[in-house]
Amino acid sequence: MLHALRLALCLFLLLGTASAVHAAQIDAAAVAAKVQAVYADMQSFRSTFSQTLLQRDSGVEQKRSGTLVFQKPLRVRWETVAPHAELLMVTDKEIWNYLPDEELAYRYSRQMAEDSRSLIQVVTGQSALDRDFDVEAVQDKADGGLIHLMLFPKEPTTALTEAQIWIDPATSLIRRAMVMDFYGNTNTVELGDLQKNAAVSASDFTFVPPRGTEVEDHTEAAHPVERALKN
Repeated sequence: MLHALRLALCLFLLLGTASAVHAAQIDAAAVAAKVQAVYADMQSFRSTFSQTLLQRDSGVEQKRSGTLVFQKPLRVRWETVAPHAELLMVTDKEIWNYLPDEELAYRYSRQMAEDSRSLIQVVTGQSALDRDFDVEAVQDKADGGLIHLMLFPKEPTTALTEAQIWIDPATSLIRRAMVMDFYGNTNTVELGDLQKNAAVSASDFTFVPPRGTEVEDHTEAAHPVERALKN
């Protein structure tokens, strides 16, 4: 019995050491550089997404799903289909957030999406990881074989104090991203069926408010609200 216990203890320590060595062998800077190189060569993509928004204080969790279309330099069509229809669109000139059930559309300055630390930039692989973040590699059994990077912004904002990305080691594509705001609320987006260099058209990134839609224009706001980038 004593021999068996010693053997089990040695095996446990060996596995723990192997896991630690594996995590240490991940070069976070090299992984981040590879991710940025892959996205630098990608002109567009289409993907499905599932999204979870968690309010830290209340514990309230919201789940959403839909489709995401991206085209360089920064055109985005983020369309939620469940549980309620919603459209977030970044065009060449502005950002639209359209709520068809409420017949309401919010219009924002495009500058809100141009910050490298914004949710949209992180999810679409456009963030300047080597410039705007300190990057660390972490590994956990729950990562399911994905490479897990922690991103700590060198200049945090209220909307982003910490981010995490999970990367497919075979493709260097981002499969999951999470951002945390100043209050500890988190926004996690998981991408599926990602099609690199997918065909897109100008109509994918064109929005005209339907007749009868109330438009709230925040393009000239001194302190733009951040609702648009939470989608």
